Amino acid sequence: MHSFSTNHRVGHSANDMFALVADVERYPEFVPLCESIHMRGRDAQGDTEIVVVDMTVAYKLIRETFTSRAVFDRPNLKIVVDYLDGPFSSLENRWTFIERGADACDVNFHIAYEFRSRALGLMMGAMFDRAFRKFSVAFEERADRIYGRKASV
Repeated sequence: MHSFSTNHRVGHSANDMFALVADVERYPEFVPLCESIHMRGRDAQGDTEIVVVDMTVAYKLIRETFTSRAVFDRPNLKIVVDYLDGPFSSLENRWTFIERGADACDVNFHIAYEFRSRALGLMMGAMFDRAFRKFSVAFEERADRIYGRKASV
């Protein structure tokens, strides 16, 4: 199983970063490899929101769509994504946001995945690894554009 984790301090509040990551409809505008998002459903359960989305990722001539369920736990500033269907045999993704003052937070990102097909894993595995390493940077750059660039933390 491939996995990647990062913990990165950013110059934005935990609530702002949570909102940015929860805005999945905007991912095609800035997330590496994300070609499109199709929202299947959205359900609010108290302070928690659950969404089911189809995400299409593309690189050159390779295009794959997978379905996942994301639980947005705003009170605890956590997002947990579970894999439902597509080219993986498993995929798990977690985000946590830890407040570090009024204008800073730690963003923890973890993803673990295994392709269902060995051939697809060989073709896309290294490219996925490189893309996931760019995720935290992509979200921080997006936050700088949306909320304004903050001083280094």
